[in-house]
Amino acid sequence: MTHTWSSPSNIALVKYWGKHGQQLPSNPSISFTLSNCRSTTSMTLKEGKGFTVALDGVDKPAFAAKIQTWFDRIDDRLPWLKDHHVTIESSNSFPHSSGIASSASAFSAMALCLLDHARKAGLSTMSSDFTEEASLLARLGSGSASRSVMGGLVVWGVHKGTPGSSDNHAIPYPHEVHPDMMSYQDLVLLVDVGQKSVSSSAGHELMAKHPFAATRFEQAHHNMDALQGILKAGDHWAFIDLIESEALTLHGLMMNSSPSYLLMKPNTLAIIQRIRQFRQDKQVPVGFTLDAGANVHMLYPESLKSTVESFANDQLKSLCKDGRMILDEVAEHHKAVKDSI
Repeated sequence: MTHTWSSPSNIALVKYWGKHGQQLPSNPSISFTLSNCRSTTSMTLKEGKGFTVALDGVDKPAFAAKIQTWFDRIDDRLPWLKDHHVTIESSNSFPHSSGIASSASAFSAMALCLLDHARKAGLSTMSSDFTEEASLLARLGSGSASRSVMGGLVVWGVHKGTPGSSDNHAIPYPHEVHPDMMSYQDLVLLVDVGQKSVSSSAGHELMAKHPFAATRFEQAHHNMDALQGILKAGDHWAFIDLIESEALTLHGLMMNSSPSYLLMKPNTLAIIQRIRQFRQDKQVPVGFTLDAGANVHMLYPESLKSTVESFANDQLKSLCKDGRMILDEVAEHHKAVKDSI
């Protein structure tokens, strides 16, 4: 059987940074699911052993260790997998390993493929909801992948103010949200499209002995609390203040790690400065966030789409690698579309 699923990336608003146990988060996080930044993955399963993996038609043996670790972690939940040979073919609509959560979309898609196979081949032993189980399996490959299985606003990690929240899997955001907040656009400004100097996995590990870890985890809980009121009221200005603080805190933690490291590039800072100047000059709620990379995600309500795109083309495109920008938006509904053979 061959199963193909397309799964989106996501952009965290409150960041997950630091983990414990087997891919469990040290603090809760919340993200917007994206629409256009996606991984499309096909898995062909047949009797045998082992696996092969290709990205955009090119064999990627360098990915083998990470996938083997994932297969080992999910063995107790999918014990039949060890008796199958798996051919994995994946493609991204965005650059791999440059801070747009390619692991999130890829592991989400792979988890959906495996569960789809289990269901169709009569191998499923799931006691939980399909999407919940897919989130759990994806999390064991990449923490943020747990959020990519679902659409809209998604929470991962136990937070006392979020009923049903869990470290084991993500859940759809359960609270009231102003409609304007679900219209957000994400213009991804590609400053750097190469392999990051320090992987996210390595960055998470450095939080174990980080001098500011406890304070950061407390801050994340506080920001999760604050975001509830912001999302309900549709307060764009407070939203921007919070997400920008979260983004800069994330990179500040990297710079204060031991050893310290820096993923932002000169053009990252130049873009941030121009966004802030534009916001001040025009008095419009346009903000930014960053994942663990140099690229900038510019977030703004749909009502500002033409204004912001004009600004980006005039003032930001020249700061991007080869002028590359990706226009994306929040995917309000579950967007993993299957095509099984």
